Amino acid sequence: MIIKKFVLKPIKLITLLIALTLILGMLPASPEEGMYPLSEIDKVDLVKAGLKIDPKEVYNPDGISLIDALVNVGGCTGSFISDKGLIITNHHCAYGSIVRASTVEKNYLENGFHAQTMEEEIPALGNTCRILESYQDVSDQILSAVKNITDPSLRTQTIVKKSKEIAEAATNEKESIVADVSEMFAGKSYILFKYRTIRDIRLVFAPPQSIGNFGGETDNWVWPRHTGDFSLLRAYVAPDGKAATYSKDNVPYKPKKFLKVNSNGVEENDFVFILGYPGRTFRHRPSQYVKYQQDYLLPYISDLYEFGIKTLQDISKGDKELELAAANRIKGLANTMKNYKGKLKGLKKINLISQKEEEDQMLNSFIQSRPELKANYGNLLNEINDVFINVNELAQADLFFRQVFNMSPTLSLANFIFTHAEEIKKPDNERSTQFQEKNIKQSISRAVSSVNNLSSRFEKIVLAKMFKDAKGFSESSRIAALDNLLNSGREDYVISISGFIDNEILASKIRGTDYFNSLLEMTPEQLAALQDPLLDFVHNLRVQNQSLQKFNERNEGKLNKLYGDLVDVKMLWKQTNFIPDANSTLRLTYGYIKGYSPADATYMEPFTTIDGVIEKNSTGEDDFVIPDKLRVLYSSKDFGKYVSTKRNKLPVAMLYNMDTTGGNSGSPILDSYGRLVGVNFDRAFEATINDFAWNESYSRSIGVDIRYVLWVLDKFSGAHNILNEIGI
Repeated sequence: MIIKKFVLKPIKLITLLIALTLILGMLPASPEEGMYPLSEIDKVDLVKAGLKIDPKEVYNPDGISLIDALVNVGGCTGSFISDKGLIITNHHCAYGSIVRASTVEKNYLENGFHAQTMEEEIPALGNTCRILESYQDVSDQILSAVKNITDPSLRTQTIVKKSKEIAEAATNEKESIVADVSEMFAGKSYILFKYRTIRDIRLVFAPPQSIGNFGGETDNWVWPRHTGDFSLLRAYVAPDGKAATYSKDNVPYKPKKFLKVNSNGVEENDFVFILGYPGRTFRHRPSQYVKYQQDYLLPYISDLYEFGIKTLQDISKGDKELELAAANRIKGLANTMKNYKGKLKGLKKINLISQKEEEDQMLNSFIQSRPELKANYGNLLNEINDVFINVNELAQADLFFRQVFNMSPTLSLANFIFTHAEEIKKPDNERSTQFQEKNIKQSISRAVSSVNNLSSRFEKIVLAKMFKDAKGFSESSRIAALDNLLNSGREDYVISISGFIDNEILASKIRGTDYFNSLLEMTPEQLAALQDPLLDFVHNLRVQNQSLQKFNERNEGKLNKLYGDLVDVKMLWKQTNFIPDANSTLRLTYGYIKGYSPADATYMEPFTTIDGVIEKNSTGEDDFVIPDKLRVLYSSKDFGKYVSTKRNKLPVAMLYNMDTTGGNSGSPILDSYGRLVGVNFDRAFEATINDFAWNESYSRSIGVDIRYVLWVLDKFSGAHNILNEIGI
């Protein structure tokens, strides 16, 4: 794709002023927008918005506050709801652990899990949690290290290296403290976060997936929603309070703070706020970045994942063991696929690229109108544009390499072997984390375990698609290792690729334990001397990918500085404080329980009820199956004290205009008194575009109502031990 140089079209002064006024009028005026970092919370007038407690109770850098009840668990958010380390998060956040603990005989995914005593709680395999201890601005240290560096690649490498040094110096494994340096504004500000790590996490309660995943992929990213998306975990530590892996001698962790539950819930227009760990947003990026997303990344990934989902469903259908083995992978692929399709739809619906281009043009006018800005930023937008011309030329190849090892366990094994041979030569402290002595055994075990009957059948079909698609890549994005197969005497691309997958990948000796272990003993030179067809193929992939990564590193180095300049000049133009994009660090967002109109003559109410569960079940679709006991409870109207007093119905899910994104899954929804009233789990389809743009008219997030959570625990499951623990 050719991108033209950025050229300002002639605009009369009066037109410019009017347009500038319109743009400024479009700037976020609603106080509900923004994922506020801890450092910005005191700048938000939460009391005016509706908070009924002292803001210091939300966040107090000098004492204990609600922030101390938050945990980062398995890439999601969770919160403590008892003084015995009980954590509430989403069912989909614990999904992998539930699958790993399940067998055909004890299918906790299908039937649910309830530990009636602590002794019955089981390891939530794959889960750890992190609790924020402190944060510190280290921008000066990072920026000083790159002050005199002009080479973009070296700048990127230096930032990464310096960030790692600072984090390692702040890490104290004996005290279970790990540290990360997070970039807040690209090229401008960096914060050191220290976290307490807990390694023994156990499953306490999970509803059957016919409740916890009700609606399945049919309803994913959709409102109205009727999903009881919650699970309960517990954090354990050694008797001395330090982090420890699973042991029967471990004791429940005692948090500094835990959330109280408001069993009465909230109603329409009530003030609410969320604390959590939102993943990534990109709202301060220029039009070229959004165009790259729309033209390359989003369509390629959503198409590939949709194909992968159908493949897994087809090869596992009718086999309970395979269906269970495929469940977690399908859910992960489906969540991303539908999210990306929503983003594509949203980008096109609001024509965000045009909006961004218009904003860029106005910004450029502002820059050119002031000599001091023109001197510093006069060519800023053209420089950004030039970088993206280079990025787009290799975009197809880059996306291929980002996915091919993920989709093929066999290729991943070979890639692991090469990386191991390179890393093992280095001193332990210079190796990447997974190849350090303390982690190497676990890394090897994880690599080997990915190869199984299901994965083999999956990779055969998906690799054939990926290799076939690569044939159509532009000349600048050709995959050399695949082209070499054609140049070796094979005439028919499809036949030669299919044969190579069958004979050299899936039939490779590397899939056998003895051969794999023997390769772990070899140097890179010895691996090359084997003339193993699979290893040779992967070596060729790696050579091109490493060249591509150096290219990306150089572009990222350029953009890192350019994005920092872009934010600087936008701040001058818009005369407003910027909230940094989300980056998996703790944030606050607030708003109100509120419906919306996604289309003409359509209004979506902010609550769904148990009636909707029954209505969807009547369609007979697989995603809307419900347990017999739920139907019996509904028929007898046995809703206990959990009915909404205003609606006289049992609420299931709720809608609100808070600003959330991935990573906010499991975040506690808190009322004006800081009490738990729900658990965030999704966004409406129109709001998948939140990562690039937020607008009060369509950005809505979805949570499970605490009244439904309590009803499931009480009436459906009889989990009175849990209700007693949380004070209900």
